[in-house]
Amino acid sequence: MDYLNKLKSTVSTTVSQLSGVLPGNPVTREYEVGKQIGSAGPDLLWKIYSGFKKSTKQEAAIFVLEKKLLDKYSKRDKDLAIEIFSKGVAQLTRLRHPQILTVQHSLEESRESLAFATEPVFASLANILGNHENIPVPVPPQLREHSLFEVEIKYGLQQLIEGLIFLHNDVKLLHGNLCPESIVVNQQGAWKIFGFDFCLTNQNPQESKSWSVKEPDRDTPAISQANLDYLAPEVGVGKRLGGSVNSISCRSSADMYSLGCVIYSIYQKGNSPWKMDSDVDQFYRHAASNPIIQRLDGIPSELSDYVRSLTHPGPERRPDAHQLVKISFFDDVAVKTLNYLDTLFQWDNLQKSQFYKGLPQILPRLPHRVCLHRVMPCMATEFINASMVPFILPCAMQIAQDATKENFVAHILPYLKPVMKIQEPIQILLIFMQRMELLLQKTPADDVKTDVLPMVYRALELESSSQIQELCLTIIPSFASLVDYPAMKNALLPRIKKLCLNTSQLSVRVNCLLCIGKLLDNVDKWLVLDDVLPMLPLIPSKDPAVIMGILGVYKMTMEHERLGIPKEVIAGQIIPFLFPLCVEPGLSLQQFRSLMATIREMMLRVEEEQKSKLENVAAMQVQHRSAMNMTMDLETTKSSITSPTSSNGMNSGTVTTPSLSPLTKCSFMLRVSINTCW
Repeated sequence: MDYLNKLKSTVSTTVSQLSGVLPGNPVTREYEVGKQIGSAGPDLLWKIYSGFKKSTKQEAAIFVLEKKLLDKYSKRDKDLAIEIFSKGVAQLTRLRHPQILTVQHSLEESRESLAFATEPVFASLANILGNHENIPVPVPPQLREHSLFEVEIKYGLQQLIEGLIFLHNDVKLLHGNLCPESIVVNQQGAWKIFGFDFCLTNQNPQESKSWSVKEPDRDTPAISQANLDYLAPEVGVGKRLGGSVNSISCRSSADMYSLGCVIYSIYQKGNSPWKMDSDVDQFYRHAASNPIIQRLDGIPSELSDYVRSLTHPGPERRPDAHQLVKISFFDDVAVKTLNYLDTLFQWDNLQKSQFYKGLPQILPRLPHRVCLHRVMPCMATEFINASMVPFILPCAMQIAQDATKENFVAHILPYLKPVMKIQEPIQILLIFMQRMELLLQKTPADDVKTDVLPMVYRALELESSSQIQELCLTIIPSFASLVDYPAMKNALLPRIKKLCLNTSQLSVRVNCLLCIGKLLDNVDKWLVLDDVLPMLPLIPSKDPAVIMGILGVYKMTMEHERLGIPKEVIAGQIIPFLFPLCVEPGLSLQQFRSLMATIREMMLRVEEEQKSKLENVAAMQVQHRSAMNMTMDLETTKSSITSPTSSNGMNSGTVTTPSLSPLTKCSFMLRVSINTCW
């Protein structure tokens, strides 16, 4: 009860918060907003909510900045902050790159809030590293328990570097505030650059690789300035030299310094190499001291030297993004695999097929979470290409094998459902049949009925592949309990019967009989008598294997405690059908003995049941005759009684009937009962 009350309170709080912030914001006209999942941006002021677009049901993340959080500042500072945040989102909206957070709905402003929608998001990197500021308590368990795997760090850093290459070289833009708060991890685990609030465009066409950076100002609130813990020291060079300039020319190396600090923070549980506490004067003193990181504990050896170079106070000592992306730290099979998945759309089918053939050997090296949220969605984009599905499906089923039922239903089954409807190439059905046990273990019963069963029906009707038909017949009994009676009677069993009668493959026909035998536990007596047994004599084959299959169905039905075969059917239909089969020349001695033993067992059963019936009839006839005799004795007794006379010897005109004894009454009732029965 406490848990339910707590859950109710949490939901009520969320609804209350949203009702106070989002009504009036145009974003809510197009997007349904769910629960808060994270926070991002300067001081983590942007709250991140899960949601979806109302018209298309497409998943999304809704970023909301509540203006009331800025009420502690003066009106001038508050307006400045809102202006900076608005420009940052506007810049983000204009950028299009795989490593830049994708905006689905541009910024909307209301009296209470700023809001915009993006691709689905998991959380900010700052949240993942343990900074849960501006997130309601308790922190969502999926975020609280989330820790980064080494391959996620490697590939995430590679994505950030590629994003910086795009910004520096293609867009001629300096980010200016690269830090964990401005890096967002999307739902698939990809790291995306966000937070362009302090970005700078190149103003000097003659020098394409320098930007004019405004120095930190002690009179400007911290939320309206870049994070000083990650800001390159050369930004404070004007104050260090005692000059009066308010801006300084910086190169892309300023962003590379910030990246070095981000790498340090990742391996130090979210702690930055320097603690400025938003103190501008402390930043200037720090910049003047030519700071060098002395200890790099926890950072991999193949990366530590580059972190030291990236965070060097001299900009010329720092590697650029092009150099950094080529270091051996990223020369990892798992990282390359994830990179290939991102670029598959550029390849032809032959190259893709070669990649997917080798992927099953790589998947065990990847954490399951990466396979589930990163690899699976990338592969699923290729399911629209039917010719590639036979290469992708084994990888998908390998990921499914390690998934919990809940994760399978949420993250894998939605991708597989459309694939189950594909009829060509037939290898798709073959793979599904081979992994049907796994599919049935993970798939809910309702989805088995709506998606798996129709696929099984198509497999039974696939005349071009007896291998698929045999596999299908083998797995059908394993999920027969999920098939309701109408589907069993009108869909599944008729298809098996039709296949058994019409196939030209001996192995398929035998497997049909074996399948029918295993299905007997899931059918009733009347379905067997009406649909199964009449079909057996119609099978156009007298092959010994078929005869043994037919014999097996008869024996299982006859011995089943719930089914059984009436003696009339055994004597009138089954024995006349089986007995001529004894002389089939292909039967081995053992098969002949089995057939004769079954026939004798059937004859004995007919004999015993008929004998028992006749004995019962004879006994009842004896009882009937006994009752008749007793009745006749009673009538004789009655007739021998003389009519009573009056006292003067004359008839009084009345007859007194003697009362019947209990034995006589019982005999009379028995007679009536026997007459009624007969």
